[in-house]
Amino acid sequence: MNREKIFYIILENYGKIIGVFLGLLVSILVISIGVIKTLFISLCLYIGYFIGSKVDNKENILEILDKLLPLGKYK
Repeated sequence: MNREKIFYIILENYGKIIGVFLGLLVSILVISIGVIKTLFISLCLYIGYFIGSKVDNKENILEILDKLLPLGKYK
């Protein structure tokens, strides 16, 4: 197989390849550190992804936090 064909196959199946590696990573984490710690790490990753996507879209993070979190006593 030539390089262009391999590159094409990788691009066509990019989501599947990422999914397999994420599944492998999660299974290794569950085996090595346990389910609860793995879920906590996954939650932290999701929160980081959420905040990062808002920063990439140039949205105001403080406005989003005001919508999500309850009002403070000084507002």
